Amino acid sequence: MPIALRILLLTLLLPACDKNIQADRENRADGSPVASSANDRDAASESSGPGMVAGDAYVGSARCGSCHQAEFQSWRNSHHDLAMREASPDTVRGDFDDARFSYFGTVSRFFKKDGDYFVRTDGPDGKPHDYPVAYTFGIHPLQQYLVEFPGGRLQVLSIAWDSRDKSEGGQRWFHLYPDEQVKHGDPLHWTGIDQNWNFTCADCHSTNLQKNYDQATQAYSTAWSEINVACEACHGPGSRHLRWTRNPLAESAHKGFPVSFAARKQAAWAMDTDSGIARPQRPIDTRAEIETCAQCHSRRATRFPGAGAGDSLLDHFSPAVLSEPLYHADGQINGEVYVYGSFLQSRMHAAGVTCSNCHEPHSLQLRAPGNALCAQCHLPEKFDTPEHHFHPASGPGAHCVDCHMPAKTYMQVDARRDHSFRIPRPDLSDRLETPNACIGCHTDKPNRWAATLLERKFGKPAERHYGEAIYAGRRGLPGAEAKLLQLVSDTSQPTIARATAVSLLPRYLSQQSAPLLQAVARGDEPLLSLALAQSLETVPPQIRPALAVPLLYEDRRVTASLAANALAGLPMAHYPLEVKQRFARALDDYLSAEQFNADRPESLVNLAGLRAQRGEFAKAEDLYREAIALAPDYSPAYVNLADLYRATGREPRAEALLRTALKAAADKPAIQHALGLSLVRQRKTPEAMDFLRLSAEGSAATGRYLYVYAIALNSTGKPRDAIFVLEQGLQRFPDDPEILQGLMSLHRDQGNLAQAQRYQQRLLR
Repeated sequence: MPIALRILLLTLLLPACDKNIQADRENRADGSPVASSANDRDAASESSGPGMVAGDAYVGSARCGSCHQAEFQSWRNSHHDLAMREASPDTVRGDFDDARFSYFGTVSRFFKKDGDYFVRTDGPDGKPHDYPVAYTFGIHPLQQYLVEFPGGRLQVLSIAWDSRDKSEGGQRWFHLYPDEQVKHGDPLHWTGIDQNWNFTCADCHSTNLQKNYDQATQAYSTAWSEINVACEACHGPGSRHLRWTRNPLAESAHKGFPVSFAARKQAAWAMDTDSGIARPQRPIDTRAEIETCAQCHSRRATRFPGAGAGDSLLDHFSPAVLSEPLYHADGQINGEVYVYGSFLQSRMHAAGVTCSNCHEPHSLQLRAPGNALCAQCHLPEKFDTPEHHFHPASGPGAHCVDCHMPAKTYMQVDARRDHSFRIPRPDLSDRLETPNACIGCHTDKPNRWAATLLERKFGKPAERHYGEAIYAGRRGLPGAEAKLLQLVSDTSQPTIARATAVSLLPRYLSQQSAPLLQAVARGDEPLLSLALAQSLETVPPQIRPALAVPLLYEDRRVTASLAANALAGLPMAHYPLEVKQRFARALDDYLSAEQFNADRPESLVNLAGLRAQRGEFAKAEDLYREAIALAPDYSPAYVNLADLYRATGREPRAEALLRTALKAAADKPAIQHALGLSLVRQRKTPEAMDFLRLSAEGSAATGRYLYVYAIALNSTGKPRDAIFVLEQGLQRFPDDPEILQGLMSLHRDQGNLAQAQRYQQRLLR
């Protein structure tokens, strides 16, 4: 270890355990999955669910509607009401009158038989079969259909119905992947693991859903209280509220509900006539509403089931920060991210605006049409004018959303707007490789043209954009660490942008960044702590405890469990008893989360890794093989199992496994790299070099693959070739520390001291 890092390690480890957080997880529900009392389709039935307090029960939307008739009627036929339904003439929108659809030569037929809906299409064996449609899924702008398979599985057809009007190009069947032939055996095939409803879709389309996966049988008994997104999905179970209606003195908190969403109604806003923007007159607590919506309207992984109305998001979910390819470097949407991560970036969120300010929560309709919605807080005489938006009134470009909420189309027909409400920044587009709303419409113009127009009207932007730091951090550009440090420390920036910088900083761990990351670990900003926990496994093991141990004291369950996993396998004997106890509880939580998600290969590999760390090699091997059987294309399962074989003295078996993986695995460079290393260990050098070269030359190569290939070249007496590979690699991965270290060492060994010193200086910077 370099001397500087040794000193850093000593300074960090000494005070690692002094984070003082009073609250503990012992007062919480354990979050373990609990079977529903019934998988009933009767909305009026009562049922309990995971994470609920004893005595709570779901009573059904019909009971709610008996008193709250206006809200109930507003909700009826909304997207929430129609999120999922049994297939029937009242719910099916697609053409099942013997309609046919052709996809790369496979003709699917949609028809009715004895009043039921069927599709004849290619199954998991690639042959055509007749499948009854069990459920409709969604309503507009597209409707999908679910088919039941053995083991309680529901699979989502990749051929969907375009529900839009014919004038908009709708009223037709279409395929979600029209430009690539997705065949049986592919995880994206409609019968594949990535189109499984139980894991991927279910918990956001039904109320009080319980996945109920049995790892031993690999079967589901998924249950719900109501098939759709009904009243209690947002308000929580209603039984206590019913008791409150009979005796208002009892269950008085929030009228018997677990949470109230009245904060928005209690807010007082006043128009600032100088800026033309309304400002809140007192602080507004919008967390409960926003995080309840975010349980579904966010890009996140479910770690602990049973999230209820008003629950802390980070007690159940691990939301994504502004990582690629989900977001562009400046935070604009790229992948499907479902609003929350965008909204957290916005000035609206910072000001106290919440979801229901713009969306009526029962009908889900906008509260006002067009620019009138924005005029609730923005004076139209200042903003809804050609002088502001540069376009003729009421025409294209004159709508606020055209510039401030540009849309991207997903699933071929579903245009979704970016909820970061950003000011267009065409001046950043060339530098950061980002889109902008101006050129999104004026496709024949360059970014500089749009930037010049905006600068003439509004002047140059007064402040740097956080996207510049994120872009530098992603690309490993010179000065990246300093920019990320500045962003993390700048509390005026959106918290999710700062959290993104935290997630990138471990790539640049130094005497400057490590103390700041430890301050984050000890701090009280939950999203920053989560981002650090998500990135801990990239931190060297010698330094990891200094960052992970304080996170064991974090009162958000997801964060603490991820920190415990990062510590698993590291020595814990010298820590105080309290730290050991917190570690044990958090690691149990981590195991619970991975077991809950054991229907995915990623979780099986994680569980196998923990077994291997404990020396339970046979159990680890079984889990790796289970992951491969579940998802034959999942490369990490092969790589980790091969490493287990290496560690237990079975190198030839590792080689045989990796050769098999070359045919099945999706990430070929990872397999080629691992196979090359296996062959090196077996002294099969010529063939090893071939595989290491393939892994380094592929488009998916990493800096690590290039570095290892170069070191292998040098060890075979080809230092010039090694230097050439690393210098070429530096063009792809600027300032990659391993590549710089390799170039410094190789040049020094060759007597090129000036070159070695140059790379040493770059490495130090």
